[in-house]
Formats: sequence, structure tokens, C-alpha cells
Amino acid sequence: MQFKHKRTLLVFFILFTTYVAEAQLIKNVIIVDGTGAQSYKGAVRIAGNKIAAIGNLTQKEGEQVVDGKGKVLAPGFIDSHSHHFSSLMEHPEGMPNASQGVTSIIIGQDGESYLMDTLKAMMQSKPLAINVGTYTGHSTLREMVMGENDVLRKAKPAEIEKMKTILEADLNSGSLGLSSGLEYEQAFYASKEEVIDLAKIAALHNTRYMSHIRSEDITIDDAMEEIIEIGRVTKMPVQVSHIKIGIKDKWNTANAYLVKLQKARAEGINITADVYPYNFWNSTLRVLFAKRDYENLESAQFAVDQVFDANASVLVQFAPVPGYKGKTIAAIAQERKESPAVTLIELIKLAANFKKANPNFKGTVEAIAAKGMSDQDVSDFISWPYSNICSDGNTGGHPRGYGSFPRVLGKYVREEKLVPLETAIFKMTGLTAEHLGIKDRGLIAVGNYADLVLLDPAIVKDNATIQNSKALSTGIEMVWVNGQLIFQGQKATGKLPGVLIKK
Repeated sequence: MQFKHKRTLLVFFILFTTYVAEAQLIKNVIIVDGTGAQSYKGAVRIAGNKIAAIGNLTQKEGEQVVDGKGKVLAPGFIDSHSHHFSSLMEHPEGMPNASQGVTSIIIGQDGESYLMDTLKAMMQSKPLAINVGTYTGHSTLREMVMGENDVLRKAKPAEIEKMKTILEADLNSGSLGLSSGLEYEQAFYASKEEVIDLAKIAALHNTRYMSHIRSEDITIDDAMEEIIEIGRVTKMPVQVSHIKIGIKDKWNTANAYLVKLQKARAEGINITADVYPYNFWNSTLRVLFAKRDYENLESAQFAVDQVFDANASVLVQFAPVPGYKGKTIAAIAQERKESPAVTLIELIKLAANFKKANPNFKGTVEAIAAKGMSDQDVSDFISWPYSNICSDGNTGGHPRGYGSFPRVLGKYVREEKLVPLETAIFKMTGLTAEHLGIKDRGLIAVGNYADLVLLDPAIVKDNATIQNSKALSTGIEMVWVNGQLIFQGQKATGKLPGVLIKK
């Protein structure tokens, strides 16, 4: 009996000391809680992986104290559209994310995803510094059912039924919903009815639909109507991925599209958007051809005239001719003694031939950072009350992969005063969580997971450029994920507390 009593005391002592070791007090901070409300002075207590108390707090015995020195404490930023996961598998400390204050990324975007069971196994075998959630990709479903080389057509009814079965299983495993990349070849030929049939399954599971819409340029009006109709028919929340206007003739008309979205919302359609803070995008050369006629000189000339600026658009990856990397399309055309339109066609041919000759090649064959948006449209989309911030980034090429969130805080909050700090952080945290259906992150609230970022609003700034796309931002001081400090002083701490976020 005496032995049992001693063992009970020992267990209690271990539990007590573990709790104390994990207890932290972050004091002397300006709290921006992620709701959009006015900031206030206070302190936040972390116990284990949760927020335990907020307010005018005093240190408890044995409690670790962090003095915020009057800087801003915000919820960890949630990136609603990320392509960082593959690099996380190689570099689990997640510097591109943590250095921006991002504590959770949502993958499976543009219609390409891992299935939940695969993702769960990957994260169990390789702990990560940040949290990861995913949508189920429409293109991935098409490739699984139709075959990777047979997706340039409409799906047959029986194939759609098979896709629905796979989707339902993935949703039951915790997927956040269905994503599509209808502008890309793998899904471009899918009918609207196919997408709606699958979206209805996601709606039955009380999840969401997010889409890189079918066009961001020549048929953008039809593409916007399509996602609105999907929201209307399924009665589920729908989100436009990285909303933009990518055709010069329609630049500076963002407000007209926002009026269209507001009218849809007034009808009861829960349509939202995410947006990244740059006037240039990063994708394949092929998306420049709205009709997918990659050898058509007229279409290539239209792309040069209307879809991108050849003098300001840079090849950030080109495996067939590595020497082209870092050069503009105009410069490459001059080097080849061709017009930019002809060069565009020839580069796509070179990439296609490279893929055929190197079927086992790992990595990106070709990618372009293309100037294709107006600054005014970007600002208008950021300002919309129902847009949240994303990166659409990865770890190379486009600076958005390292700089999106600090860029909003530096350029659009401090310098241009487009939105207040509290609103910007709301668009990175609480609003994002709401748009994704995540209930226990995105706010500094008692009981929520302790995903937090300490930042200096006076100096926070993105430093990444096309020429140096991996430059770390300034002003992100400390980052916690699930109560553990993962980033401090421009360095990773080595802690890997990230978890798989499930619906």
C-alpha cells in the first residue's frame, strides 16, 4: 500500500513538472486577436499546446516568461493556398513558412492533392514544424480514375461515380473539401456538370469548394459565373483561389467583379476569395494559351499583347535550357533572334520534348513568374471584406513563397495604409479559419491551439525578390506552433510540433 502511494506521488510530480515546463507567459504585448477588433495591451498564457488565459496576467512559479517588449502578438497566420508541402518533407523546419509567421498551410490546391491516408502516413513518418490541412483535388481524382494520360476529355458517367466514391472516403478521413484547377489541362476539359456532381458530395459532408477558376483572363466572366452557380446549386461555401484579373483589357475593373460577387452573397451564396499581394503570378507557360492551342502564333501573340508582359516576365525554372533561367521572355527572344510570340511557342515545345525524353525527371520542368495584373486590382481585391490572404507559394521562383504575409503588413498596412493592422491580421487568421471551416485556430482565444506570432509592425517587411526569392523577411520575431517555439531570431529552433488538421 505504501508503495502504491509513493508511485502515485511520483506520477503526480512528473505530471506537475511537465505542466510547469510547458507553461509559458508571453507578457508586455499588444494583442491583435484575429477577430478584426481593436488591439489591446495584455499577456497570454500557454499551457501545453493550448491558450490558457489572456489579459492582465502575472507570472506563476516555474513559468517560462517571454517579454514581448511592446510588440504585436497575433494568431499564427494560416496560408489558405500553399504549395510548400514537398519542400517541408525535405526541410521539416519550414523556414519559408515560419519566417513569415505562418503556422498552418492548406494544400491540395489547384486540383492536385495527396489523399488523406497518404498525407497522414507521410506526416507520421516525418514530423513537421507547422500544421498542414488539405483539400481533395479534382484533377487528382480524374487522374486516378481516368489515367494520367487520358484526362484531356470529359469524364464518363461511370468514371464520375468512381471519383465520387474516392472523394467521399477522403472527406470521411478529414479532408477540408474539394478543390479544382479548371484552368489547367488535367481539369480544363471537365464539364461543369462533372464538377457540380463532385461538389455535391463535398456539400453533403458539410465541407467546402475552392477553385482556381476556369479562366482568369479571356473568359473570366464565364468562369466567375461557373463558381457562383456551383455555390448556388450545392448551397455550400465556395472560394475563388488567388483572385485576379489577368487580361490587360480588363485591368482596373476589380470593383465590377466584386459587385458581381456581392450580388451573389446577397442571394445567399457564400462566396469568398483568397488573394496574394503581388502583381505577377507563377505557373506554366501553357496557361498563357486560353484555347490550349500551343502552336498557334495568333494565340501566342494574343498572350504577349494581353496576358503578360514579356519584358517583365521571368523564367524561374527551365530544365531544357538551364541558361534561360532568370531571363525575361523578351531577353530570350532577342537572344534567339525571334519575336516573343514565336519564342513562347518554341519554349513550350522544348519543355514538351524534354518531358518525353526524361520521363523520370523529378522537379519542375518549366515555370514563369509573369507580370499580368494591375496594382489597383490587387489592392481592391485585398480590401474586399470577404477576401483572406494566401501565398500560392512554394520555396523557389516567386518571392510570394517567402514574402506574402510580411508584404501585406509592410506595404499595404504600414506604407500604403490600405487596411488597418487589425484588419490585415484578421484576413490572415480569423477570416481564413472561417473560410476553411477551421474552428480552433486563427484566434487568440482561451481553449484555442497556441499558434502565435510575435512581430514588430514598425519594421515588418518582405525582402524576397525574383532575383533572390528565398530572402527572409524582417520583423517576424518569434513563432509558436501548438505551444512550442519554432522560430526565433531569423532561425528555426528545431522543434517539430506540427499536426495534421482535419475537418
